[in-house]
Amino acid sequence: MKSMVAVVVGLSLFASLGMPKGMQPVTQFELDRYLGTWYEIARLDHRFERGMTHVTATYSLKENGDVKVLNRGYVTKKETFKQAAGRAKFVEGDNLGYLKVSFFGPFYGSYVVFELDDNYQYAFVSGPDTSYLWLLSRTPTISDEVKQRFLSAAQKYGFDTNQLIWVNQTPLEPKAVQ
Repeated sequence: MKSMVAVVVGLSLFASLGMPKGMQPVTQFELDRYLGTWYEIARLDHRFERGMTHVTATYSLKENGDVKVLNRGYVTKKETFKQAAGRAKFVEGDNLGYLKVSFFGPFYGSYVVFELDDNYQYAFVSGPDTSYLWLLSRTPTISDEVKQRFLSAAQKYGFDTNQLIWVNQTPLEPKAVQ
């Protein structure tokens, strides 16, 4: 019973549609330009990504207008890829980088794009609070300028940047890809 309560409490914490204090999602967000594959460059650790490298997120449009989310990462201990499919919907309007994402049935969590390159080459993404943070890029590497910009923005909103995991995106050996 205790474990069931812990799961429900854990899911309800992630089922928040808030965002860190003072944060604003990007405006003039264009979903069509955001669709496609993004490489995870940095993140704060959570059990659902723990021990993963080579993480990507691929977004595509579903027939009903929702966004299909496919997260994929390499689990180093098991030497295999793991993926999770979810869905995303806009919270306040389709021109605001503020979505809700679900991987757990009816439970949704915030997906706040709070900085986005004009050419949609990198994105800074938060969850409902300062324990969820990602730096996404269209390429497996980023410039030092983007890295510093990300760190400054994260610190401004109260994220603990000392806890960031810089995700390994170097090519895997051919046997690992199979």
